[in-house]
Amino acid sequence: MFSPNHTIVTEFILLGLTDDPVLEQILFGVFLVIYLITLAGNLGIILLIRTNSHLQTPMYFFLGHLSFVDICYSSNITPNMLHNFLSEQKTISYAGCFTQCLLFIALVITEFYILASMALDRYVAICSPLHYSSRMSKNICISLVTVAYMCGFLNGLSQTLLTFHLSFCGSREINHFYCADPPLIMLACSDTHVKKTAMFVVAGFTLSSSLFIILLSYLFIFAAILRIPSHLTIVTLFYGTLFCMYLRPPSDKFVEESKIIAVFYSFLSPMLNPLIYSLRNKDVILAMQQTIRENAFVKLQFRLS
Repeated sequence: MFSPNHTIVTEFILLGLTDDPVLEQILFGVFLVIYLITLAGNLGIILLIRTNSHLQTPMYFFLGHLSFVDICYSSNITPNMLHNFLSEQKTISYAGCFTQCLLFIALVITEFYILASMALDRYVAICSPLHYSSRMSKNICISLVTVAYMCGFLNGLSQTLLTFHLSFCGSREINHFYCADPPLIMLACSDTHVKKTAMFVVAGFTLSSSLFIILLSYLFIFAAILRIPSHLTIVTLFYGTLFCMYLRPPSDKFVEESKIIAVFYSFLSPMLNPLIYSLRNKDVILAMQQTIRENAFVKLQFRLS
């Protein structure tokens, strides 16, 4: 984009969480561990669901996609953040910033609607068990996931195009650890009214509509379902932090606070999802035990032969 003095912005500087070199090394270790746990947990869930016939149900179909989105979501931010912890040049290219912003918004919105689909699945399973197989057929599940991805990437693309249509001049320092919309808007030297309005509308609609589906589903099954506290824990963490992030006007104080808020939905939520949705589930535990036994048996046969 061209600024009034006709300079071209080719890169941005990410200020990150801190400028203390010692603290950066500590945070590098902390977030590396979180990232590895996130990858291992979510990849393990995906492989388990794909290889175990007992987990070929709508609930685990949605859970597999949730794990896939969490891997992409975390990988979109964490590697670059880890690199910046150890690098003196904490820059990101214009194209890299555009891609990071696009993927972040797209994947967040996709996760909203996958969480809503999971709640809808539980509602049908508990409140209409006799019609469960027909109402949550394979085609319907694929359609729900397809809509989630389409809503995510169409909204992500439109919001990112609006952001990068702005003119950036003067400071190139983004007061965040990734290319987030609010701090980017604060760097713009052109009119941001349209972008701010669009951000509030899209964030408000996607957050409210998906959360409404989740709460309405659990309103009908609250007395019957036993695992509501687990699901609502991650929903509260994910939605609560994003409401605080995107439904407030950008300001210097707000952007500084948002970096701490962003840690929760960028790192803790993808790490906790496989723990909350899978490792407390009897079917998943049994499937894991079966897989371990089968692998152990194969290795034993190989040694004996």
